[in-house]
Amino acid sequence: MTVASSTVSPLKRPVTSLFGVGPERAGQLARLEVRTIEDLLLHRPLRYEDRQHLRRIAELEKGSPAITHGKIVAMGTKWYKQHSKSIFEIILDDGSARLHCRWWNLLYMEKYFKPGDEVLVFGRPVSLKPRTIDHAETEVLEGGEESFIHLNRITPVYPLTEGLPQRWLRAMVWRTLQAFETRIDEPWPQLNLAAPAKAASSAPDPRARMLAANSAAIMSFPSRARAIRMLHFPEAPGEPEIARRRLALDEFIELQRRIQLRRRNFEANAQSLPCSGDNHLIKPFLARLGFTLTASQTKVLRELRKDMSGAHPMRRLLQGDVGSGKTVVAACCALMALESGYSAALMAPTEILAEQHFLTFSDWLRPLGVRVGLRTASRKTEALAPAREAANPNAKSSTPLSLTIGTHALIQPGFMAENLGLVIIDEQHRFGVVQREEFVRKGRYPHLLVMTATPIPRTLGLTLYGDLDSSRIDELPPGRGRIKTFVRGADTLPKVWDFVRGKLAEGRQAYVICPRVEDGGVNEVKAVTKEFDALRQRLAPFHLGLLHGRLATGEKEDVMRRFRANQVQALLATTLIEVGVDVPNATLMVIENAEQFGLAQLHQLRGRIGRGTHDSFCVLVARAGSKESRRRLRVLEATTDGFEIAEADLKLRGPGELLGQEQSGAPRFRFGNLAEDLRLIEQARQLATETIETEGR
Repeated sequence: MTVASSTVSPLKRPVTSLFGVGPERAGQLARLEVRTIEDLLLHRPLRYEDRQHLRRIAELEKGSPAITHGKIVAMGTKWYKQHSKSIFEIILDDGSARLHCRWWNLLYMEKYFKPGDEVLVFGRPVSLKPRTIDHAETEVLEGGEESFIHLNRITPVYPLTEGLPQRWLRAMVWRTLQAFETRIDEPWPQLNLAAPAKAASSAPDPRARMLAANSAAIMSFPSRARAIRMLHFPEAPGEPEIARRRLALDEFIELQRRIQLRRRNFEANAQSLPCSGDNHLIKPFLARLGFTLTASQTKVLRELRKDMSGAHPMRRLLQGDVGSGKTVVAACCALMALESGYSAALMAPTEILAEQHFLTFSDWLRPLGVRVGLRTASRKTEALAPAREAANPNAKSSTPLSLTIGTHALIQPGFMAENLGLVIIDEQHRFGVVQREEFVRKGRYPHLLVMTATPIPRTLGLTLYGDLDSSRIDELPPGRGRIKTFVRGADTLPKVWDFVRGKLAEGRQAYVICPRVEDGGVNEVKAVTKEFDALRQRLAPFHLGLLHGRLATGEKEDVMRRFRANQVQALLATTLIEVGVDVPNATLMVIENAEQFGLAQLHQLRGRIGRGTHDSFCVLVARAGSKESRRRLRVLEATTDGFEIAEADLKLRGPGELLGQEQSGAPRFRFGNLAEDLRLIEQARQLATETIETEGR
């Protein structure tokens, strides 16, 4: 190893400072996001092979993954010109039997082998006559002083890129670890994670006892240096997971420190606007509603009022399952700001939802003398005048625009709200963190209320939304009908449509959801434009409407107006209606190709029904043969609890799929697992607080 002297931490030096890493190898490593010595030491293996017990070729079983080895006794390429395909094949012999390893259309594999090579093979046999593995993972075994790194041990197998041999990378990690292990620093020395913990019972106060107990819970963790060695070259099968958890804890502490420091810096520099109100608008608003707020809504409102009268601007996340009444709470929050002399703005992710909010808030607030405006990419309305001004259109208004509702258009430079006191973001999961910050900058530290009907698993709440306080509406308004969910195969659709026709005949309305707008010709995935004519005939004489994102704004508004008025009895739509659409008479939903959606999204779609007094029915139609998808969909049959569903979705699909592409700012971890590491994240949150307080003393 040759390392130039520098004030830079040794682990932060580029990999080119390592002996044997030239420009070509450095380029290959960069494709794996390995640019520094530290990156190399944290390059996590894909899996591990127990090379202490290799199987003989004769012992291989069809369909069962295994590791074996043998000598190449034949190799070559076969061409199938009629199919424009090629197969490169090597034949191995270990004395017990022969094994054929084949690669389809990968001619470059030929340069990696030669007759007589001893080759290690990992794969799943597809045939036993002859014994055959397709696209096996292989490694040519060589002698030498470093052969112990690759054999007779639990051996790491790393993610690679073209041209980068597994053996070279494994040996490089070994040599780098030998040279730099003593230079691996503990990032949080004040926590002393690897040392015996303080006695929890002797701590002087409750908070200290909590931190001491937390330290005791992690006292079994190894040092960071030991964890990195266990990650790459474990001595026992359980060591890689111990190492992962130790290194994940470091990642989580770093994230929680950033979150807490950002929040502390914000509170130190942001002066709150007094927006708690005096009830002169809220009291008549609640009196006109026609229903009483639930205890949970009332509790949340108290939390919001306390925040909006506090020393620092409110930063709060409001969670509530579909239909729990978040919109009413948002209206009360807006009225608090308006009562205090400030304006408010509400941003929604789609034009349909923004327009529905505009109609709802106008109906609620205009009788109170509040002006409401709408701003989207395609529409910019003048504020609807308060009812008392509408009676005299010639009267000159002295009331400024009080509440503006819109989409992403509210972020654009053209929108500037005067005296902005409150920003509300509906369905926050559909926006990015950066967009949230851009919206808040429209005013001078306005209060922020972030709402979502997509329940957020606890791990994501502590990471992606860790800088926000959290409230939850945990009960539905009384008088709602039950929602019953059924999973059915495509072969049952005739019976499903008969059931839908029967309910339409009783006066109810229905949604029918397809994944696509137009036919993509892929895996029988249905599209609304292709299904419209056939479904219209099947449901006749009932009227069928069509709604998707490629329609003009006027067409969308028209079909939604007719659906709300029951002039259209069934609405064939894409997921455009996922959020915000509220038609209490719609009690049926049929979702085709339900296996194409995540559980949280299906729960959101299902939330469009069950909003009235009648029982509602959701039918999830899955393709025949997709048994795993059918098992996943059974979760929705078993529960309507959105938080339970969200946790299941996180485990099944992971945070990337759950959050979608919109969530710029979502944390990325090498070792942390947001689906499994709740306890680690909670520990990290407490430990981050301890590090900050220790540094502040």
